[in-house]
Amino acid sequence: MKRLFAWLLLVFVLLAGLGGAGAWWWLDQPLGLPSQASAEAPLEVQIPSGSAARGVAAALTGAGVQTSPLLLQAWFRFSGRARDIKAGFYEVKPGATPRSVLDQLVKGEQALRSLTLLEGWSFRELMAAVRASPDLTQDLEGLDDAAVMARVGFPGRHPEGRFFPDTYRMVRKATASSVLRQSAQAMEQRLALAWSQRDPSTPLRSPDEALILASIVEKETGTAADRAMVGGVFTNRLRIGMRLQTDPTVIYGLGERFDGNLRRADLLADTPYNSYTRAGLPPTPIAMPGWASLMAAVRPADTRALYFVARGDGSSQFSATLDEHNAAVRRYQLQK
Repeated sequence: MKRLFAWLLLVFVLLAGLGGAGAWWWLDQPLGLPSQASAEAPLEVQIPSGSAARGVAAALTGAGVQTSPLLLQAWFRFSGRARDIKAGFYEVKPGATPRSVLDQLVKGEQALRSLTLLEGWSFRELMAAVRASPDLTQDLEGLDDAAVMARVGFPGRHPEGRFFPDTYRMVRKATASSVLRQSAQAMEQRLALAWSQRDPSTPLRSPDEALILASIVEKETGTAADRAMVGGVFTNRLRIGMRLQTDPTVIYGLGERFDGNLRRADLLADTPYNSYTRAGLPPTPIAMPGWASLMAAVRPADTRALYFVARGDGSSQFSATLDEHNAAVRRYQLQK
C-alpha cells in the first residue's frame, strides 16, 4: 500500500507540475546540461549496478543534468521500463531528452572507447599501454606474467606474442583483462587461420613455431613489400639448418639491458634468444606479429635468398650468396 501511495504521489507531482499535456511535452524537450558539454565532450554519467529509478535519476542530476530528479524518477517509473535500465558508463549529449535518455539506458548504449595495440610491440610495451589507459578499469595490477595469462583465460601460456595487434572498442571502464582476453582470442583465431593456409613444404612444425617466426618477420621488416621475402629468407635458413642471425632476437634476449646500441659482444654472448650462437627458432615469440607477418611466416616468398641488408630507405636488398650479400653490405652500409 505504501509503495502504491508513493507511486501515485509521484505521478501527481508530475501531472500537477506540468499538466497532463505538458508532461508529454517535457519528455521530448532537451535536458539542460552544463555549458561545457558538447557533442565532442558530452556529459559522463555512471549508473551504479542495482540502481532503482530514484538512484538513476540522482546519478543523472548529480552528474550535471539540469532538471528535477523527482520528475526523472517519476518518468522512469511511469514508463514501466525502470527495471530494464542497465548499469554502466554513459554519455549524455546536447539535445538529449528524458525520452531519449531512457531509451539509451534501457538499450545499454554505453560510452565507447578504443585502445590500439601496435604490431611489433613486446608484452612489456603492451602492458604499459594497457596500464596507461584512463578508459580501463585496472584489474591486473600487481600480477606477474603468469597470473595475467591466467586472468585472461590462457593459463600456462607464455605471454609474448600471444595478443593480436588491432584497435579494440570497449565500453568505458571495461576491465583491462577483458580487453586482453579479446586480443588473445583474436590471436588464437588468426594464428589458426594462418596455419590452415600454410605452404605444405614449410619447415615449421606447429602453429607456435609459426607465431615465433612471424614475430621475427615483424621486427625485421622495414617496408610491407619486403615482408614475404624476409619470411622466405628465414624459411630457407631453417630448411638448411643455417642460423637465423637476426638482431631483434638478440635485443629481446638482452631485455632491459639493451641501451639502444647492439655491440659485437652482445652478438657473441650466448642466451636462449641469441640466434647468432644458437640454431633454429628462439623459445618464444619476441613481439606481437600482425596478420601480414603471420602469412609471411607460413606462406613466404618463393626465393633462393639467404641474406638481406637494409638499404637505408626502409627497404632491404636480398641476396642468394654470401658474396652478393657482402657486396650489398659494402654498397648500402659501409659506404656510409
